[in-house]
Amino acid sequence: MTRTFWVGGNWKMNGTTAAIKDLVNTFNAGSTASDVEVVIGAPYVYIPLLADSLRKDWAVAGENCYVKPSGAFTGEISPEMLADVGAKWVILGHSERRNVIGESSEFTAQKVVKALEAGLKVVLCVGELLEEREAGTTQTVVNSQLDAVIKTIKEADWVNIVIAYEPVWAIGTGKVATPDQAQEVHAAIREYLKIAVSSKVAEETRITYGGSVNGKNCKETAQKPDVDGFLVGGASLKPEFIDIVNATQ
Repeated sequence: MTRTFWVGGNWKMNGTTAAIKDLVNTFNAGSTASDVEVVIGAPYVYIPLLADSLRKDWAVAGENCYVKPSGAFTGEISPEMLADVGAKWVILGHSERRNVIGESSEFTAQKVVKALEAGLKVVLCVGELLEEREAGTTQTVVNSQLDAVIKTIKEADWVNIVIAYEPVWAIGTGKVATPDQAQEVHAAIREYLKIAVSSKVAEETRITYGGSVNGKNCKETAQKPDVDGFLVGGASLKPEFIDIVNATQ
């Protein structure tokens, strides 16, 4: 089967109203392939602005959510709230949530369940630290992160999940996994899904790469058979994001 290429932007804790309006104007005027699914992840406070102004063939994502629909959880945002203000997706399990904030794989899995229940689609991030790669435990780490989710959702739920493999040592560092390194891990993830879930899920689930992706280095990686797109950090705040969206063209 042919998996629809998927490109997401993750703005992290960046942006101002003025800068976002300018960037949206650039994105809206850009010429992009019709066979690529595009999602922009933005800080909570800018989601309504994006939902109202961004081109309608692109979707908006929250960058995180909590595990309850409402209640006394000061500072948290529920998946229902994200959906209410126009988000269609949410990014969960990003390495900065895991390794800076200290969220566990089990907590991430709970968020995945609640986000899906609220009608959101999920970008599930997995990836290893530099010391884990150097120790040869990349796949053990990634499989463990996947396991927490595999154990908590139904097979049918995978149709609403995109996996983003993001080696932590390549995020914001300028270092990029080589196309062969990305392909190797993506193929291993697909094989693990086949074993742990089903052949159907393994074949249909899109596995994207993230980690210092830019307009210059994306094209070769995009050609790899198990790379189904990108989750883009810093470059998604620049006009060159259009070039990444068009990486397969």
